[in-house]
Amino acid sequence: MPRTPEQIDDAHLRLALTSGIGPVTYRRLMARLGGAAAIVGASATELAAVEGIGPTRAVRLKEELARTTPDAERDAMSARGVGIILRGDSDYPPLLESIADPPVALWVRGTLAPEDSIALAIVGSRHCSAYGRDQAARFASMLAQCGLTIVSGGARGIDAEAHRAALRAGGRTIAVCGCGLAHDYPPEHADLFMHIVERGAVVSEYPMGVMPRSEHFPRRNRIISGLSLGVLVIEAGRGSGALITARLAAEEHGREVMALPGRVDSPSAMGCLEAIRDGWAGMVLSHADVLTQLESAGHLVRGAFEAAAAPPNGAPSLRELNLTDGQRAIVAALQDAETPLLTDFLAHAVQMPPAALLSEITILEIRGLVARDERGVRLKRRTPEA
Repeated sequence: MPRTPEQIDDAHLRLALTSGIGPVTYRRLMARLGGAAAIVGASATELAAVEGIGPTRAVRLKEELARTTPDAERDAMSARGVGIILRGDSDYPPLLESIADPPVALWVRGTLAPEDSIALAIVGSRHCSAYGRDQAARFASMLAQCGLTIVSGGARGIDAEAHRAALRAGGRTIAVCGCGLAHDYPPEHADLFMHIVERGAVVSEYPMGVMPRSEHFPRRNRIISGLSLGVLVIEAGRGSGALITARLAAEEHGREVMALPGRVDSPSAMGCLEAIRDGWAGMVLSHADVLTQLESAGHLVRGAFEAAAAPPNGAPSLRELNLTDGQRAIVAALQDAETPLLTDFLAHAVQMPPAALLSEITILEIRGLVARDERGVRLKRRTPEA
């Protein structure tokens, strides 16, 4: 659980509130001085000896640390029900910790659960088409039902549709904001954020009172990517923020990147189409394609399952998350079979009425776990782990 306002000491909170202390500087300060209290109490001369700081910046940091107001921050956190997670805390998201510049602190409204390690980012244009909205909802809903947490940026358009669809499906979702959590931005999403808090979290690396500014949003994209196993771009034009998130995920975070094709004459689809054409994003047409591509990142998936501690139903792969007992029985029966099984034989083997069996097989087909033809039903081959 995040630390409550009362559980964070002044020294750590002052470091988190100081804008001049980013991820790299924080790491160097900790390595040199050993702890938050030592850093806050250090002289300008001691700070200047830290790599990358120097005398002038050291004086500025001392002034910034002195100007911070921990009690006011605690009051603002309490008023909004916000906690905080610091780097080094046991519940700091492990995937986020692995990127080059993880935030010093995450302000959290809601809860980050262990199963949120199994997450997918869904991003896209704020000014999206009806097609984009429909597809964001389709993918987010199906993937949330499969047990993935949906991560996005809480913005208008694709982001909001992905969050809402995940919630409608009964899944979890995380919104990463480009401002402090004292603000709902955009304002019309206040109700959406309230619902997200009930089944996930709204998070930010910015102190409570920080206003939304244009330069914050590209920076928060690394957190969206860092929290996720992969990034799915639904609809994005050239140079859009969604593409920035996706390129960051592919090139710096080693994440799987996928894109949905759109109309070749639509500017809002051009970013996705070119990403697919240029080979740095995989084309997906269904949520089963997404699960298959995510499973190709074997080391990340294994780490996510370990971080989740006990994945739902002990599922050994992403495609097998949140299976019902009946679906799991069908998969087990097919695993033992050397050839495809006729539905009558399969119904007898799993003790399931034929109508119910056909319904469950259809769901397993949609999830990309089984296939059926005139010979019967068979398991689809799983992508080998990397």
